[in-house]
Amino acid sequence: MIRHGQLIVFEGPDGVGKSTLAGKIASRLRDQGTAVEEASLPGSRPGTLGAHVHRLHHDPRKYGIEHIDPTSVQVLHAAAQIDTLNRVIRPALDAGRWVVLDRFWWSTIAYGQVLGACRESLTLLEQLALLQWSSLSPMIVFVVKRTLAVPLHKELTAVYEGLAGRDAHPHAVETLVNDSDIESAVDTALGSVARYASQKPVSLTTNPRRIDLWKQLDPAKATPVYDSLWRFAAERQNVLFRRLRGNAPPWTNDEILQQHRFTNAYRAADRVSQYLIRKVAFNDEWDTDDLMLRIILFKLFNRIETWELLQRHFGPISCRSFEAAAFGEILSEARRRGQRIYSAAYIMASAKTAFGFRAKHENHLALLELMIKDSLPHRIAESRGLQEVYELLLRYPSIGSFLAFQYAIDLNYSNLTDFSEMSFVVPGPGARDGIAKCFVDRGGLNEADLIKWVTDRQEVEFERLEIDFQTLGGRRLQLVDCQNLFCEVDKYARVRHPEHVGLSGRTRIKQKFKPRQSPIRLWFPPKWGINQEFDSLQPRTSEKDDANLFSFFSQ
Repeated sequence: MIRHGQLIVFEGPDGVGKSTLAGKIASRLRDQGTAVEEASLPGSRPGTLGAHVHRLHHDPRKYGIEHIDPTSVQVLHAAAQIDTLNRVIRPALDAGRWVVLDRFWWSTIAYGQVLGACRESLTLLEQLALLQWSSLSPMIVFVVKRTLAVPLHKELTAVYEGLAGRDAHPHAVETLVNDSDIESAVDTALGSVARYASQKPVSLTTNPRRIDLWKQLDPAKATPVYDSLWRFAAERQNVLFRRLRGNAPPWTNDEILQQHRFTNAYRAADRVSQYLIRKVAFNDEWDTDDLMLRIILFKLFNRIETWELLQRHFGPISCRSFEAAAFGEILSEARRRGQRIYSAAYIMASAKTAFGFRAKHENHLALLELMIKDSLPHRIAESRGLQEVYELLLRYPSIGSFLAFQYAIDLNYSNLTDFSEMSFVVPGPGARDGIAKCFVDRGGLNEADLIKWVTDRQEVEFERLEIDFQTLGGRRLQLVDCQNLFCEVDKYARVRHPEHVGLSGRTRIKQKFKPRQSPIRLWFPPKWGINQEFDSLQPRTSEKDDANLFSFFSQ
């Protein structure tokens, strides 16, 4: 469980100074040069579920509610906490920022017990919290104590002490006394933070109690293909790192990987994604319109050779150089010469009914022209989440749900947007086939939720199978990566597990692998903060070698 950001939590009853301590710690960390984000549970930011729950809880009559049942209050708080966890805390940590959090999920249990919520329901809410936090462990939880003559204070303090005193916590827990000088408490807390920040994070999966809960909460029934998914991911990643180090082929003893072509475990490490990131999205400083046009144009064809053909004729591609008719003529001429202009990776509808051209590529260029006229680039830049980008793209002819999601991910590589890849996922046809092979029973989860569930438990599964998985500079597999892995294991299982036929019934892997020992270099969006992790792994290349980096196959 390696994250670039760290999570520091202040917990305890109302009135002990959690918010003040959290604010001062955040300020001191910023003074030291650390990027810090402050958050609270259930959440107080305008527009969040937590802000609405807080108002509803403390002033129900304003909303026409005379009284809210104590159990219902804690269910509302649990929902708001999950919303803040996934929309605020995870994205900040994944972006490399530290998060100082006012309250933990323990408050649901503490206040629920003291205020008379149903004990059995609180047990289920605790299991839900453990499930949601399973892939994220705070560096330290401070339980703040203070001498107060406040009703319920002693009862709440006793419950918090019980929660803090449990065995096998997957994170450090310290009691912080805030009875005298606030600055002394801040200094004490910072000393603990400095001590734990230098230590290796503890994996949640080492907590036996947590593993038992996972087994208890598992909603799906898996087949042997599910274990192959994780083994495939790890070995496919090993192949990538062996290539990075300049090892000679074969890069694996897995005969299926030796003979057949598969994408990487991480989507961003694939050949076409790498070209898009390095040559399309970050080659120069582009304005909002240019950036979207370049990325969508590239992805409409999804073929490096097509992009380079257009650049040879028109120079650097931008809104100034783009003209649908002129671009269409160059591509028509290429087709007349027998040149393929579309990748086989995606199947796009022709959009003929929308634009009326006989040639598919002319309709798609007209589509791009329409997007620019609609000010889509600026609406994307102003969007508030990955799903909103997806929904904007989905409105256009020939862009179905899967393509809209893929394009949203590609746009998000650039500086046009900056959303967590853990916030939204759309399963494609291949992923649905892989899911069908991995599970005989989805346990009531739809395919998107099952991808989220699997992504959340990746550390659990690698530990269970005793697999040493090499991440990308500490970056966990994201939702889009696990979506892709389901697609790849669908193909892999055609050979490894032919008895599992899936949805399509396909039995062969069409693409054969031809190893090329050309050098490869990886470069990712700078906002991920992981490029320095690969400097020592990758061989130095000449300008000529660098120009040929994208000639290698996906494997």
